[in-house]
Amino acid sequence: MTHIPAVSACVDYLLLTPGPLSTTVSVRSAMLQDSCTWDTDYNLGVVEPIRRELVRLATTEEFAADYSAVLLQGSGSYVVESVLGSALRPADCLLIVNNGAYGARMVEMAHCLGLNHHVLDCEETARPEIQDLEELLIKHPEISHLAMVHCETTTGMLNPLEDVAAFCQQRGIRLIVDAMSSFGGIPFDIGRLGIEFLISSANKCIQGVPGFGFVIARRTALAACAGQARSVSLDLHAQWQTMEQQEGKWRFTSPTHTVLAFAQALRELDDEGGITARHQRYQENQRALVEGMQSLGFTPLLPAQWQSPIITAFYSPANPEYRFANFYQCLKARGFVIYPGKVSQTECFRIGNIGNVTLQQIQQLLVAMKQACYWLEGSR
Repeated sequence: MTHIPAVSACVDYLLLTPGPLSTTVSVRSAMLQDSCTWDTDYNLGVVEPIRRELVRLATTEEFAADYSAVLLQGSGSYVVESVLGSALRPADCLLIVNNGAYGARMVEMAHCLGLNHHVLDCEETARPEIQDLEELLIKHPEISHLAMVHCETTTGMLNPLEDVAAFCQQRGIRLIVDAMSSFGGIPFDIGRLGIEFLISSANKCIQGVPGFGFVIARRTALAACAGQARSVSLDLHAQWQTMEQQEGKWRFTSPTHTVLAFAQALRELDDEGGITARHQRYQENQRALVEGMQSLGFTPLLPAQWQSPIITAFYSPANPEYRFANFYQCLKARGFVIYPGKVSQTECFRIGNIGNVTLQQIQQLLVAMKQACYWLEGSR
């Protein structure tokens, strides 16, 4: 048998990433229990309360009865593809806002699924303008749906959800929002905004672990997905109906350990004070990070008014000896894991503020960053 080396149990890096991210010991400990995917205690006692809590977090009591939550195995991209492949009929036409890697991924999915679609291509460091949406709608009045990433983690861009939602409501366009990196960490009301499908993942701002994603959608929109899916495993309507009719049961094997961790993460979100309190912590982390990085000579990629509190991109140092891989390892040796850049035209790297991360830990990162800068200067 091939020898597989054991992962060291002693290393506990702080993940300054947009997910997977650093979780609490209590969230990880929740996975120590085994559960049966068919068991009523698991489905009724864990899955169904999660579904109800997701709706409660997403909207107010005024709109709650209109929405339902569906959990689906896989990463966030699986769930995005499930929505696009289940919600769009052959006669529908989708407009995709693309200003980063995850908008581009939706475009790739639309091509693969054979969807009738158009794309508003923005630059990676630009936000969509309502005027551009208006012009596209004049040229293509057949557009019925619009899909947009709320927080584009390519750059940390926070796209103008309120403005785009108002545009869609005024024109009767159905709105699909990839809120992968924003739901649970940025307050907004999907009922008031008229969002038809909201998509997110267990391992983002709720601060669970990877393994499944979820959709919070209008019940009428989910019902309209019947018979539409272009995939067996990613049939959103079939998954929803199984959970609705069989008290939280998943169609196929449930990622039980991940679900138990997510249930604990939801409890801890409530203990922290809910989404508003978590948003405040993320904002404080991000402000301290940017101020500290600027004092070390680093420049943020985006203007402050477009920046999310989720992840921040910084221009790479001008030092000709700089290599991200070496810089990364220098920080990792000090206990911090950051993210490489994903912007196609600019050399940069990214640092996340979400997860089980405190202001004190951001200050500790800045000390490590200063040491890494000394190391970089010494390499000249």
